[in-house]
Amino acid sequence: MPPRTSDTADPADTAPAARPALRAAVLADSDTRWKWGALTARRLTAPGAGPGDGARPVEIDGLLLRGRATPTPRQLAEVGDVGVDTGRVREVTAVEFLHAVRDEGYDVLVLALVGGAVQAMLHGLAALRLPRRPVVVTGYVGVVYEKLADGLLLRHGADVVLANSRHDAERFRAVYEGVGADASAVTEAALPFLGGEPYRPEEGRTTVVFAAQPSVPASRADRTYLLRRLVEHARLHPDREVLLKLRSKPGEHTTHIEELPYQRLAERLPGGLPPNLRLVYGHMGEVLDRTDLLVTVSSTAALESLHRRVPTAVLSDLGVRETLGNHHFVGSGLITSWDRLDGGHLPRPDRTWLAGQGVAADGSYASAYDTARARVSTLLAADSLPAVAPYYTPASAPGYLPGILARHQLAPDGHPLPGAVAPREPGRVRGAVRETVRNAARGAYRHGVQRVAPVIRRMGEL
Repeated sequence: MPPRTSDTADPADTAPAARPALRAAVLADSDTRWKWGALTARRLTAPGAGPGDGARPVEIDGLLLRGRATPTPRQLAEVGDVGVDTGRVREVTAVEFLHAVRDEGYDVLVLALVGGAVQAMLHGLAALRLPRRPVVVTGYVGVVYEKLADGLLLRHGADVVLANSRHDAERFRAVYEGVGADASAVTEAALPFLGGEPYRPEEGRTTVVFAAQPSVPASRADRTYLLRRLVEHARLHPDREVLLKLRSKPGEHTTHIEELPYQRLAERLPGGLPPNLRLVYGHMGEVLDRTDLLVTVSSTAALESLHRRVPTAVLSDLGVRETLGNHHFVGSGLITSWDRLDGGHLPRPDRTWLAGQGVAADGSYASAYDTARARVSTLLAADSLPAVAPYYTPASAPGYLPGILARHQLAPDGHPLPGAVAPREPGRVRGAVRETVRNAARGAYRHGVQRVAPVIRRMGEL
């Protein structure tokens, strides 16, 4: 047989080699942040979306940071489909996460964490001194109504700090520039979980949904007031279906601690709940599918609702205050009271305000992540990335940074503290025992937060 020449080459020999998968990891510390992080990773790494990306396959690992708010299997299920195989989701400590980054060759990291945890991971990543480090992305899961400067400076050092709206992007850059920090990482995008069909009213149906929040308002009196007004609305309008949309069941934690679950308050309500008022859980998008009026104090659910053009009301009953977060909606046209809603009022959003809030009700949502995606693609294509350089260092914040790092078993230089690395479990039995002990400890912590702590605070007020 004559030797093969280029003229007779097998097409298979000249076909381009398959490109290796783009590997991303999402580190999240609550159910809501898992939803934000996983969907953000999907939007940023969509195959073929970036310049020169071709059809590169994408693999996303889910890493749940072990802590008080680590989501339960039920909470993960209620988040809905986020495009990550459940077999690629596991629970880790901060040090285990850093070891995974060191060993598994990730290209992109999405840090869907509270600010202090983001700062700890940034210093931990810097201490790894990887020859080729991953692109680091972080941001916020919703409305930023408190700790703006604190949260932003704790996130400084990531390659991309996502802002959910033009309004947020302007505020973020102002904070960084105001302290002399590089603001180039701030990138305008939108909330990654907006979607669903636009609202279409149905004849003969009116469903009112109150979107509860775990920590807003905080006091028993205020939460009981809101529940009582919801009950009164249901009784005033027996033809309406009234739903109390809850984030978690008693004993579960979400992004914020819920010391006074509405379920417990409802059990003590004189006369109980009217037949047309129900407590519901589940995916917010599915609830919005049948919502004709969304009522809240300041939940991010309001932005989901506005995106779908569902009539939306932000309550002023407890005041318009920074501690409630409803001050974010000043100028929106949505702020109203239960009295007006009882009388049939439906707020109408201000279009100028909407345009700056990233809800993309005008149909521009499809392109909301184009800039962020292009930035990530450019960073991935770079020959090298600069070292991770957070704003806070042991020299610039010696009275603040070490405590933040220590909470995650890291020394001031970002390296694991002695004894922070647990040995691998040699067998499934020990792993099961460890999981049982961990669950018991978590349950005890939640009992202390939800039962013991409020009693101690009340005693202190006597």
